[in-house]
Parts: sequence; structure tokens; C-alpha cells
Amino acid sequence: MCVRLWRSHPVMAAATARWAHRSGFMPMPDFSHELRHHPGLVAGVDEAGRGPLAGPVVAAAVILRAEDCPEGLNDSKQLTAKRRAELETQVKARALCWGIGVASVAEIDDLNILWATMLAMTRAVEALSADCAHVLVGGNRCPQWRWASTAVVDGDAKCLSIAAASILAKEERDRMMIAAAADHPHYGWESNKGYGSAHHLAALREHGPTPLHRRSFSPVAQLLLL
Repeated sequence: MCVRLWRSHPVMAAATARWAHRSGFMPMPDFSHELRHHPGLVAGVDEAGRGPLAGPVVAAAVILRAEDCPEGLNDSKQLTAKRRAELETQVKARALCWGIGVASVAEIDDLNILWATMLAMTRAVEALSADCAHVLVGGNRCPQWRWASTAVVDGDAKCLSIAAASILAKEERDRMMIAAAADHPHYGWESNKGYGSAHHLAALREHGPTPLHRRSFSPVAQLLLL
């Protein structure tokens, strides 16, 4: 069973976001979602790499210890690279357990990016060394799996376990793309991580796609038709 936790009324949510932006106050994620759902172990899951033109999609699952939670956990996109790296080390050292799941470029092209993401998330939860009673999933839908779960929209900004997972997923995928850039140096993956930057698109037009490019994504597919 998957439950969705959406934001409040869209008009009120937008007004709240504008106020938060103007005032410089953005609520930090907390442990309320974990405490709400089950007295047993609760995992947070998030992904990195749904949008890029190249490389895999990576998911992470984390079960935090409520009594030993690293300070400063937040949506990975809101953190500097230095702070993300620090928090990744802390999460891996202090969480009860964590797991990484990857769906390959071939799986993305075969299944489509949505279902490949669901596959990566499933693999991440399967990689946990402890079984969980409930899974909090960053996003608006849950994979089709055996765990009770709740989809939390903007979960990486609301839920500490999902925030921790977002950090691990992004750091893992960034390392994969930096390593891939050594084998395919024209595309700037060490900086754009496979996203469709101007540099990446220009290199794609000049040098063509690599085996790590997603053939099912429009800019790559259009080049293959030429």
C-alpha cells in the first residue's frame, strides 16, 4: 500500500513559499514523518539522475538512528558540494544502515526513466542490512514492492531520512559520472554530471553519443536519426 502526502492547497503553498523566500526562512526537514508511520524501522529513499542525458539513475535508502542523526541534513540540492561530502560521510558512519541501488542506461532505455527509477529504489531498499517496517519515498509515487510505503512530495526538504538518502544518491552518482568523464572526456560530465548543458549538447552534436547516453531521451534520439 502506498499513501501520498501532498502539500497543502496550491495557492496557500505558493504563498508560503514566497514568504519563506522573502524572509530567508526555509523549514528544515525533521523526524516527524518517521515517527508518524510506524513504531518499527522506517527507511527514507530518494534518487539522483532522472533528468540527465547520460549515465545511470541512482537511488539510496537510509535508516537513521533518531538518537544519533547528523546535523544539517537537507535536500542535497540546497547543500554545497563540500557540505554534501561531509554529510555523506556522517550518514554512512552513523545511520543504522544504508543501501545504494542503480538502474543502468540500458534499463532506462528499456523500461523508461520512471520505471527504471522505481527499480533503482527497490534495489536500494533491498540493499539495506536491516528490514524496515515502512518506507518513505521522495516524490509522488512509490515502487510496486512488498514494503508499506508513503510517497512524500518534496520529501528531501521535509523528511530527514529522505534528505539523507538524497545526499547519498547524489554523491554516489556524481562519483560515477566523474569516473565516466575520464573515459569520455569531451562531454564535461565531471561538471555537468550528464545533464544537458550547452557544453554537453555541443559535444554531443560534434562527437555523437557514447554507450552511456540514453537513447530514449529526445536530444540523443534526434541525433541518432540524422
